[in-house]
Amino acid sequence: MAVNGYQHYKEQTVNTMTPGEMLNLLYDELLKRLTRSELALNNKDYEVFEQSIQRSVDIVTYLIDTLNFQYEISNELKRLYDFFLYELTRIKAGRNAAVIAEIRPLIMDLRDSFREAQRIGG
Repeated sequence: MAVNGYQHYKEQTVNTMTPGEMLNLLYDELLKRLTRSELALNNKDYEVFEQSIQRSVDIVTYLIDTLNFQYEISNELKRLYDFFLYELTRIKAGRNAAVIAEIRPLIMDLRDSFREAQRIGG
């Protein structure tokens, strides 16, 4: 019973988020999954590594799918997201934690830029 209540609460929360709040949540989740994949790789837990990288790919794919190309910045974001997908594929194929360390700051900068834009824009 409590699990159903919590699930309902989570769904309500997501359904009432502003686009900016949802974007922040997605970037935070992406960073969390990258950290989880890095830890799993260090612990040689390849199942968790694979799941975490796949979830990261799913998040970036969702970000691409929700771009609004009426805005010029969307084309730039698409190229950046395509780069992230390429790098995630490299991470997955080579089980390479060094690439995670390379893209994490880029994702953090992008997240922080969106947060600042949201703060300024209201």
